[in-house]
Amino acid sequence: MIRPATAEDAPDLAPLIILALGHIACIFAKSDDPEDAIPLMERFIGSKGNQYSYENTLVYEDQDGVIGSIVGYDGARLHELRAPVLKVIRESDPDFSPGDETEAGEYYVDCVNVDPAHQGKGIGKKLLQAFCELAAAKHFNRVGLIVDHVNPDARKVYEKVGFQVAGEKDFLGHTYDHMVREISF
Repeated sequence: MIRPATAEDAPDLAPLIILALGHIACIFAKSDDPEDAIPLMERFIGSKGNQYSYENTLVYEDQDGVIGSIVGYDGARLHELRAPVLKVIRESDPDFSPGDETEAGEYYVDCVNVDPAHQGKGIGKKLLQAFCELAAAKHFNRVGLIVDHVNPDARKVYEKVGFQVAGEKDFLGHTYDHMVREISF
């Protein structure tokens, strides 16, 4: 079942979102171990008004509990939603300044993730479809995301649900394909 996340989901969501963030989680934690970012991510997920908030998250839950999620928001709100995250990160790294990975006019998929034990079952596709339906309900006609060049498997999933490459973006030391899916409402 796909449902909106709650603040109480933060402990279940943090490890999943860390999987999706990959090297970005290491930057957040100032560590070589992305799991060191779990407490920080729990804090963000459980709070309102930031890009990783439960407010911006749909979860996939089955009899095993929360096994997947998708986080996203209006691309025009990136700076507003990122500000609380930057405030915390800049406490230890005052010069941290990521570029913009999204833009106005698209409903942006910040991260989508599925527990490794449940991958390959179509859960990611279902979450992406639910997110596109949410975007349409909010009157967006474009959903965007970025996918790291070192993650061709994710790119294949996005292509299967209708995303197409619209360009490239450099973000936090990696080159990403900017992919979009046009939707109608």
